[in-house]
Amino acid sequence: MRYRLVQLLTAALVGVVFAAMQLSSAPQAASYRAPRAPDGHPDLNGVWQALGTANWDLEDHPAQAGPFFQLGAIGAIPGGQGIVVGGPIPYKPAALAKKKENSANRWKLDPELKCYMPGIPRATYMPYPFQIVQSAKMILMSYEYASSDRVINMGKPVEAAINNWMGTSNGRWEGETLVVDNTGFNDLTWFDRAGNYHSEDLHVVERFTRLDADHINYEATIDDTQVFSRPWRINLPLYRRVEKNVQLTEFKCVEFSEELLYGDLRKKTGN
Repeated sequence: MRYRLVQLLTAALVGVVFAAMQLSSAPQAASYRAPRAPDGHPDLNGVWQALGTANWDLEDHPAQAGPFFQLGAIGAIPGGQGIVVGGPIPYKPAALAKKKENSANRWKLDPELKCYMPGIPRATYMPYPFQIVQSAKMILMSYEYASSDRVINMGKPVEAAINNWMGTSNGRWEGETLVVDNTGFNDLTWFDRAGNYHSEDLHVVERFTRLDADHINYEATIDDTQVFSRPWRINLPLYRRVEKNVQLTEFKCVEFSEELLYGDLRKKTGN
């Protein structure tokens, strides 16, 4: 009887503590007001980076062996929790078959292997930092991987002139949140190394919200009627790099990919 009473009291105490933690933390997140840029909007300037395994696979995935046994554990794929909100990516049946084909051949087909610009949203959660440089009329996001970048137009929305890797970005502010509407993509990028892909109809709406001094909540809604049965979302935190004198370093990876891309041509000519 006494043991049962202790159990009940312990459970009640845990419940009270948990509820108190929720009440104390929720107002902080809801009431946080980011520092202001000169134009009065939230200041997102800085070097930011995602942590986690989304670049390997947006969905839940176990640890796996890498492509070369000679690398042992160094070449292994880390397991990770997915960042897709609400369940699996809603592929259409034929598109899911293509995704599986991509995955089976990822060590040859992944655009990251070829040093292609990563596209949106993949550029955000690759294992490389990126820098936000903010002004009233435009926002530059510069990515370390492949020295990629994009300029977000903060004025009157413009239409994409031509499809490209990074798309055409139009931004606006909704209170504390930067909302970026992206269209005009080619179909040469993937979302991750697992073969998740899209068509030229891709439409991505991103939301950047400062949570505190060193964290941004990043959300992206992905819509592509050729590939997916409905729009779907990803959500993850971004972390400010706070090292002294932090800056992007050079990662121009084309020279690392030349043999993969053009080696067969060199061998055919005998050079």
